[in-house]
Order: sequence, then structure tokens, then C-alpha cells
Amino acid sequence: MAAPGEPPPNQTPPPESAGEKRSRRERARIAAMVVLAVLITLFAVLNGKQVKVNWIAGSGKAPLIIVIVISLLVGIVLTYIAERRSGRRRR
Repeated sequence: MAAPGEPPPNQTPPPESAGEKRSRRERARIAAMVVLAVLITLFAVLNGKQVKVNWIAGSGKAPLIIVIVISLLVGIVLTYIAERRSGRRRR
């Protein structure tokens, strides 16, 4: 008979937990992603105020974070298009 807390002699001990298997680099990467997620969430919460947005045709109100995210996405798309166009000219 096995002592309390030990597995019976015919059974193998349970595998190591997932935290023990992760390398130092993986843990640092996960920690960095958690910090980044917290900062993005904080940024979004602090920029929730309604702002007036002037469009080419008309105007309206939207949360500031939405305006920032849309501006970021437009910038990413325009940069991608510009890089592809300049890459074709070099060939």
C-alpha cells in the first residue's frame, strides 16, 4: 500500500504541469503579451469620450478610440499599398 499523497505502485505519476514545461523565453513572451493587452485596454478605456468627426461629406460623433483605430488601420493599408507599388518598380 502506498503512503498518502503518493500514487499507487502500479500507476505512473501525473505529467508535469504546463507551467513547468514552458521555457523562460515563452514565459517572457506571454508576460509581454499580457502587459501589452493591459496597456491597450487601458488606452481604450481612457479614450472613450465622444468626439466630433468631420468627414469629406458631413460630420458625426464617434468614440475617440474608434477614430484612432480606424486611422491606424487606414495607415497600415496605405503603407502596405505603397510598399507593394515601390517593390514592383524596383524589379
